[in-house]
Amino acid sequence: MGKQARNNRRMSSRAEPRRNVVLPARRFPLGAIAVAAGIVVVAVVVVAVAFAAAFTTGGSGSVPQGTQTFVENDHTHVSGTVTYDRVPPAGGAHNPTPLNCGVYDQLVPNENAVHSLEHGAVWITYQPTIAADQIALLRQLVTSNYVGSERYLILSPYSGIPSPIVASAWGAQLGVDLASDSRLAVFIRQFAGGGQGGEKGAACTGGVGSPLE
Repeated sequence: MGKQARNNRRMSSRAEPRRNVVLPARRFPLGAIAVAAGIVVVAVVVVAVAFAAAFTTGGSGSVPQGTQTFVENDHTHVSGTVTYDRVPPAGGAHNPTPLNCGVYDQLVPNENAVHSLEHGAVWITYQPTIAADQIALLRQLVTSNYVGSERYLILSPYSGIPSPIVASAWGAQLGVDLASDSRLAVFIRQFAGGGQGGEKGAACTGGVGSPLE
């Protein structure tokens, strides 16, 4: 190749425009995309469920294991004796006057106690035959957990209940064997002074009954 031909070739190379190199688009496997999308969806659902759960208990804690909950729609005021659907009762028709919250060492009227449950009280009942030290522990538990001036806790003996100790709120009930069972305190924290009876903040004093403390 002559000198002139080589010069012409160099000039032609310099004159030729530079071509942009287009890289092929990066492709992600469809399976990987689906897995990533699924993880995001699951994470969103988990967060939503946890957020909702924090607002469904209605009290300061969780309902303890073993608690039975049920619907009690009858809020009728009656003047006579009521036959309740469970022992002890945990809702239903009741006397127009509530039972004063506090500690009793004698049986109390169902109909007045149920009215107190409607106002947010928790009623701790025990078989009269349990040991004295158990009753002492229950008294300490109740008096140390009073809610404000209305107290919203009742303690009394009750014959024929299905467990040695039964805690009742409107529409909820828990039976335990021992006063030291930690679920009693959890039940109290969840329901005492609560609105499960539909009349949160109503009085648990100024009614009938003379509690010991």
